[in-house]
Amino acid sequence: MNAQFQLDSLDALSFDNRFVRDLPADPEKINQRRQVNGACYSFVSPARVKQPELVAYSKEVADQLGFSEKLCQSDLFAPVFSGNHLLEGMQPYAMCYGGHQFGNWAGQLGDGRAINLGEVLNQSGERFTLQLKGAGPTPYSRGADGLAVLRSSVREFLCSEAMHHLGVPTTRALSLTLTGEEVVRDMFYDGHPQAEPGAIVCRVAPSFTRFGNFQLFTSNGEIDQLRQLVDFTICSDFPHLGKPCKETYLAWFEEICRRTAEMIVHWQRVGFVHGVMNTDNMSILGLTIDYGPYGWLENYDPDWTPNTTDAQGRRYRYGHQPQIAMWNLVQLANALYPLIEETAPLEKSLDIYPQSFQQGWQDMMAQKLGFLAFEETSDKALVDDLLAILKLVETDMTIFYRQLARLNINIEKLNDIDNDELMAPLKDAFYVTEQLSEDYKESLGNWLRNYIRRVAKDNRNDEERRSAMNKVNPKYVLRNYLAQLAIDKSEQGDHSMVNELLELLRRPYDEQPEMEKYYEKRPDWARQRAGCSMLSCSS
Repeated sequence: MNAQFQLDSLDALSFDNRFVRDLPADPEKINQRRQVNGACYSFVSPARVKQPELVAYSKEVADQLGFSEKLCQSDLFAPVFSGNHLLEGMQPYAMCYGGHQFGNWAGQLGDGRAINLGEVLNQSGERFTLQLKGAGPTPYSRGADGLAVLRSSVREFLCSEAMHHLGVPTTRALSLTLTGEEVVRDMFYDGHPQAEPGAIVCRVAPSFTRFGNFQLFTSNGEIDQLRQLVDFTICSDFPHLGKPCKETYLAWFEEICRRTAEMIVHWQRVGFVHGVMNTDNMSILGLTIDYGPYGWLENYDPDWTPNTTDAQGRRYRYGHQPQIAMWNLVQLANALYPLIEETAPLEKSLDIYPQSFQQGWQDMMAQKLGFLAFEETSDKALVDDLLAILKLVETDMTIFYRQLARLNINIEKLNDIDNDELMAPLKDAFYVTEQLSEDYKESLGNWLRNYIRRVAKDNRNDEERRSAMNKVNPKYVLRNYLAQLAIDKSEQGDHSMVNELLELLRRPYDEQPEMEKYYEKRPDWARQRAGCSMLSCSS
């Protein structure tokens, strides 16, 4: 947004709270835990905090909203985006929804610690919902306090922005604010609770509507409210589809399937593992939402999940994410059935997902490997062989693909190069050099020779191929150990690393020589340390 459109004051924000204006509200005004029927939301105010202090903010999100740097550093900014000060036009509320958790229907869930401040319109007419996470209890808190701690808030804030700059569809984060209060959490659910610094993230998205919003109405038999929410969502977020009707519902569902497939392809591209792909954590807009126990693959392991709660079943492991997305879409189709009353059209719409994912995945792998296009006859076997080889030894996924671009494509000298020389550009991707047996070197060497021959067919010079590969294979990702180091400092009052990582992750595909220290494999000390490998849902 141009500087001429920047706001002079937060009081100049333009609110147009369509969600609360057009959809049914919970008639009960008291903020107490309860079952809510027939409503899309409950009005609730954020809890006041002792001493709000700004830790960091996203310049890009601020600019999109029309906030200048001066405005973000003003005395009013932290009180507003911690919930202490409500601006004129704000109508805080918590959304009501249900969901499947780890494959089981959980009934009503809702925003247990998220409070929407309202919907703002920027100078371009774009609509954004401002949401505080960790701003206090709501009717959906289910016995919890509705608060959040600094460690989880740092992770959410940084990851939201990191994913955006990676090109992954995501909700955004405007700000991270300390509350000046302590929050008690049992990090490992082992009976050892501790007091931790409290914090609040202001999340930003066109909409925070989830699959579970629709599921709950269908589960409760509230079909009139279901139709009302579907019609509202189409008119608000999918206006290009036209007036709501049965055909539009199906077209809308197809678009959700496409957007979801696109999101999952991006997750697979960068090695991201969500960790909690419950249906209440699936955005109707195909955005990555709710950053809890997430992680990036370090050593390539399709069976890895960052979530301690999922350690046994590994339902949400990296390699299973595409299938889980399909399963979740089936649950959404079931929720929409009362509006369609036919199975066949919904099944036909569902077929869009595997088709879109397969095409998207092939295109994505071709880009990662530097091919001009995916050629089914030759490239499928080449990709399958690579993914099998990556699992044989501990291989850092991010570094491997980034270094692969550095290979020189010279067919004439290919037979004169031994395996060690051929593998040399990839050496930094291997965690345990002792694992590199002669058999492994032979397997990887053979693959690299086949790969080089395949790349050579495109008749593209090394510089052009390298540049293309470096635009889809990031150099920097938010590794868990980096986030934890930033958290450790921030908990001691030093927020410099949070801001340094935020700056680093704004340009994840650039070389950034001054940041080379962050282009490293996970250190050995981080293998088992809390927060650096697997994480719990405690926050």
